[in-house]
Amino acid sequence: MTDTAKRPVLSVENLTTSFKTAEGWRAVIRDINVEVNAGETVAIVGESGSGKSVTALSTMRLLPAGRARCEGRILLEGRDLLKASEAEMRSVRGGTIGMIFQEPMTSLNPVFTIGNQIAEALVLHRDLSWKAAEAEALRLMERVRIPAAKSRLNEYPHKFSGGMRQRVMIAMALACRPKLLIADEPTTALDVTVQAEILHLLRELQREENMGVLFITHDMGVVAEVADRTLVMFRGDMVETGPTPQIFAAPKAVYTRALLASIPRLGTMGDAAAPRRFPDVDPATGKASDGRVTSPVPGGVTPILKVEKLAVRFALPQGQIHAVEDVSFDLKPGETLALVGESGCGKSTTGRAIMRLVDPSAGSITVDGQDVAKASSGALRAMRRTSQMIFQDPFASLNPRITIGSAIAEPMLAHGLISRREAKERVAELLQQVGLSAAMADRHPHEFSGGQRQRISIARAIALQPKLIVADEAVSALDVSVKAQVSNLLLDLQEQHRLAYLFISHDMAVVERMSHRVAVMFLGEIVEIGPRAAIFDNPQHAYTRRLISAVPIPDPARRGQLNPPLNEEIKSPLRPHGYVPPKRTYREVSPGHFVQEAAA
Repeated sequence: MTDTAKRPVLSVENLTTSFKTAEGWRAVIRDINVEVNAGETVAIVGESGSGKSVTALSTMRLLPAGRARCEGRILLEGRDLLKASEAEMRSVRGGTIGMIFQEPMTSLNPVFTIGNQIAEALVLHRDLSWKAAEAEALRLMERVRIPAAKSRLNEYPHKFSGGMRQRVMIAMALACRPKLLIADEPTTALDVTVQAEILHLLRELQREENMGVLFITHDMGVVAEVADRTLVMFRGDMVETGPTPQIFAAPKAVYTRALLASIPRLGTMGDAAAPRRFPDVDPATGKASDGRVTSPVPGGVTPILKVEKLAVRFALPQGQIHAVEDVSFDLKPGETLALVGESGCGKSTTGRAIMRLVDPSAGSITVDGQDVAKASSGALRAMRRTSQMIFQDPFASLNPRITIGSAIAEPMLAHGLISRREAKERVAELLQQVGLSAAMADRHPHEFSGGQRQRISIARAIALQPKLIVADEAVSALDVSVKAQVSNLLLDLQEQHRLAYLFISHDMAVVERMSHRVAVMFLGEIVEIGPRAAIFDNPQHAYTRRLISAVPIPDPARRGQLNPPLNEEIKSPLRPHGYVPPKRTYREVSPGHFVQEAAA
């Protein structure tokens, strides 16, 4: 590296950021020091609430004026941004510093086309004519490998998948050739295959531009893959910083050791037939005990769920979306079947069809002997006691206007299981069962962290004592240690109540620990299904192998082992009217392990 490359692009010195409260100013991050050199990636890691994003927003001066106060120095190529005027900061944002936000759909303007939004930044910062800016916007879209970029330039954000929207955000962030890129959780909600492509893309563009990158994440596998140096934060403080290989090999801080011990790692299950709890981490030492294996599913038990030849199709003027096609499986009491695959493969639609939140187009769904697909509204209401759903976003699924005690009691009262007088005591029991205090019943959803809200959603789901729970990405957005706690809670509840879980997820490392069996979906069809060990140790379908190989390994020594990206977008499930799907055949590889045979 040359002397120029070694010079810091960004130097944050003794940064303390405070927010104004009723009691006065309260510091949320304290004495943060971090440097990012040209061509270098520095990761900031920690749980939600540790101050990662506040550090990034302070650097960009995006915190609300009058409500937030930053002290210390933020030097961008030697210039202190805390002393810059707002007009100067407007030229810095999107110009010298690019930023990729965590949720691209809320960062893109829904009423403007993608091309318009990229071109706007070019006109503002690079003084291009509108025509030249549109031509450059097209070049940028092609550079981030958006298929058919020319035809998609005039489309709106809602027509793009999550992975494509994130590529658009990268194109916008890099439009003005920034010296520094701040990437705030850019891959957290993405499927592993899309995440692998985004990481490849960022690394490639960084090399071309010799750009410094500040990468904010809670995914230690991603840190191991991309970061040269790592800063660990906990409750607003820096607890450890150093070269990434050193942080992973010999962490000094107890919190860092606990964070690394909580990481789910592929290949740690051996041939165990049942799920394995996540390790219990000792907060005093950061050491982890090996998580115990849970109970296997008893043989010869009648399935609680039976899905046969399920199809879900959505009519459009130009054809039909074949979201789910010819899907069949069963699920026994006390068993977890994981449903995995990319966004758009039909996982969530399958779960929602089982709950009759969408109507099936064909096939049958039997829950505890009752046909869900043909049930009347009254029969469906009674069946809600047997099957419940845990949604990915607990905040969106909880009513913000009512207390969590009322939210948990509501289904029990609606089904006449308890009286209002008994509700308080039952709610207290349920809260304690999911590791929360009974005193929390009078609080509203906004007063809880993401992990606590997910526990509340679990309490509400088990309130009716169901036999089946559809868990749709129930832990995917949680921090690594919270993810371990919530996953262990689900396993404990399964053992206590013999719950059956349809566990919908794209996190392959969590799936390996949580499931008895795994079904892999691609373009609405199950392409492989079998016992967990068979799927992970002997994957037969090319798509299954691609999913497993795309998981980042939390070991810097094995950096660069992600498969090179496939420069293609997942095929469209849109078919012309009158389309007849081909008849699929399956080959049995080993007992219970089936793989879809290639079409003739």
